[in-house]
Amino acid sequence: MKNAKDQINAFLGKDTEFEGKLSFTGAVRLDGQFKGEIFTEGTLIIGEAAIIEADIRVARVIVSGLIRGNIVADERIEIKAPGKVYGNIQAPTVIIEEGVLFEGNCKMQVAKEDSDKKVAVLPKESSKNL
Repeated sequence: MKNAKDQINAFLGKDTEFEGKLSFTGAVRLDGQFKGEIFTEGTLIIGEAAIIEADIRVARVIVSGLIRGNIVADERIEIKAPGKVYGNIQAPTVIIEEGVLFEGNCKMQVAKEDSDKKVAVLPKESSKNL
């Protein structure tokens, strides 16, 4: 049986259009047109027929359609062919399949649970000690 976070809670079909802010738990699949903002601690699935114009902040996203906007994922971004992403992406894990069109910048950030760890910066030793 699937986890509750993996269960699809909503579906926006191929011939639908929606504009606004989308916030949810679990997983949502979009196959229609969406314009606005998307926020979740769950999974967003963008189907091949989807056309999305949004800034996206999620835990996980799987893209097979078209996205125009920035994507920030706390865990993972996966772009599958024939997906197209026009915008910046940021996640600790990024997977881009062959055949994908990606135009933007990619930043591989430290995973959420590691972000509280402190990094010590040591002074550079002088060349005299070598």
